[in-house]
Amino acid sequence: MSAATLTPRALYEEVAEQLRQRIFRRELEPGSWIDELRIAEEFGISRTPLREALKVLAAEGLVTMKVRRGAYVTEVSDKDLRDVYHLLALLESDAAGVVAASATAEQLRELECLHRELAASVADRERFFAVNERFHMRVLELADNRWRNQMVADLRKVMKLNRHNSLLKQGRIEESLREHGQVLAALQARDAQAAASAMREHFSNGLQAAA
Repeated sequence: MSAATLTPRALYEEVAEQLRQRIFRRELEPGSWIDELRIAEEFGISRTPLREALKVLAAEGLVTMKVRRGAYVTEVSDKDLRDVYHLLALLESDAAGVVAASATAEQLRELECLHRELAASVADRERFFAVNERFHMRVLELADNRWRNQMVADLRKVMKLNRHNSLLKQGRIEESLREHGQVLAALQARDAQAAASAMREHFSNGLQAAA
């Protein structure tokens, strides 16, 4: 890869995205030191956009900057994980309640289609991750609060540092699918309280599996 192959958006943003995906794929392991010189050479860039990219990732919680030691991929502690899941449960359960009360029939059909796609992905963990996130983010989009969406997006990036663990538990993917079904059923029933409750339970069970 070289600077010439990067897309036209700001160079540091593209570098940040490349590193972000490496972190999510565990090509850069939690706790590992990020070799700035090697990565700059690999990307064919100077260290200036790389350092700007690392600042972006540090603001997202994916990278930890240590004085005189450089940048490291963030290690998520048990408390970090509990805190992130707690906030996600609050924010996304609130969004589910809003959607139950306000979604159109067409929007509910869209969520039903996503749930069917999720069910078809049970045998493919990576695809299940991707469709699962699309379902959650669509609920947030329909709830239409950009500040909540921004907070959730940042929290989910930190959650992804541990995401592989969360679905490695035997039977967790099937449990997660059932929980999504319960959320969808409450949304279709226009039951805001039940939708919020089902979403909170989904995150509670997810935390137990991830811990």
